[in-house]
Amino acid sequence: MSKTNITEENFTPVTYDPQYILMVNHLKKYFPIKGGMVSRTVGHVKAVDGVTFNLKRGSTMGLVGESGCGKTTTGRTILRLSGEKTAGQVLFNGKEVYDLSPKEMRDIRTKMQIIFQDPFSSLSPRLPVGEIIGEAVREHGLVSRGEFDDYIDQVMDNCGLQPFHKDRYPHEFSGGQRQRICIARALALNPEFVVCDEPVSALDVSIQAQIINLLKDLQEQYKLTYLFISHDLSVVEHISDTVGVMYLGNLVEYGATEDIFRHPLHPYTKALFSAIPVPDPDAKMERIVLEGTIPSPANPPSGCKFHTRCANCMAKCKEVAPVQKEIEPGHYVVCHLYDEK
Repeated sequence: MSKTNITEENFTPVTYDPQYILMVNHLKKYFPIKGGMVSRTVGHVKAVDGVTFNLKRGSTMGLVGESGCGKTTTGRTILRLSGEKTAGQVLFNGKEVYDLSPKEMRDIRTKMQIIFQDPFSSLSPRLPVGEIIGEAVREHGLVSRGEFDDYIDQVMDNCGLQPFHKDRYPHEFSGGQRQRICIARALALNPEFVVCDEPVSALDVSIQAQIINLLKDLQEQYKLTYLFISHDLSVVEHISDTVGVMYLGNLVEYGATEDIFRHPLHPYTKALFSAIPVPDPDAKMERIVLEGTIPSPANPPSGCKFHTRCANCMAKCKEVAPVQKEIEPGHYVVCHLYDEK
């Protein structure tokens, strides 16, 4: 990837803190835009543009935002599934993920897993369920050949699947069962950290509750750490310990779930939360409607990226990019409205 127009301002390397399993510091992931007769790089899509957060062991961080804001790319970049990063740090258990050799990366793959968004297209239609779940277990040699079948049976049982399901194919299952297969495939490697990429978005509400409860039970049983990507704010509030709000590649607000939902600070966060349905027909809804459309990540606005849709926009919002500020303990926001606080 061409490094033109990719800057490193405001980036200071962080040192490892053992209480955090994952430390993401000013992470950037740009995709090149090719053009011209010789396919030169003429620009970049700034999918992730300076994301910073820390994730404690055994906790869940919810990552929310509109479609196209960079949530999934953030998760895939952390796991090194999208090629090389553009800039920043990704420390997993104190090790920079992008400095690992192929052998070291292979070893750490078992500790970092992902549950993909679509429970159907992410499963091979040509493999039976037992092979889908056990393929990586066999590849990494986690159990002996004699223990393999019993191990896979136990993993499936932990995820609400029956042993006779092993010989069936993905098309023979419902959406909820396919999602359980995806979860079993991720957990079969005994990971420490799992990226849950909208794992319930394609499911009915009743099935969503089953999968969320399953994830919480498995987290308690195996001391797992989740990065939970979702559009559903009510689900995020239920499962998450901390929440990050993304807009156009940036994390605009980050903090404890209770603080974020009780006292949202960023105008974008307030607009998102105003859209949460209230199960009371008599309740007065103060909906904040955002004007305009999301700018292109290939040509983001100068200054604050949200200023083109913000009702509180000031002159400096159009020129100066705001920096992350801690407004209350553990509650961070990126907005000029809090410059004097």
